[in-house]
Amino acid sequence: MIEFELEGEFIPLIQLLKATNVVQTGGEAQIVVLDGLVKYNGVVDYRKRLKVKRGDTVEFNGNTILVK
Repeated sequence: MIEFELEGEFIPLIQLLKATNVVQTGGEAQIVVLDGLVKYNGVVDYRKRLKVKRGDTVEFNGNTILVK
């Protein structure tokens, strides 16, 4: 499990994937989201600009990110 400390009110999903190093680039992050490979709070979500907030979980490629 990856724990990510949120500094503001939210972080866009694409930025979260890059910040936690589960993808290499923003372009890669967009592709995996659009391909339905990312789960947000247990459900596949296709929104690139999704606002991830404290208490949310994001799953991708065997990694679970907990936003704190």
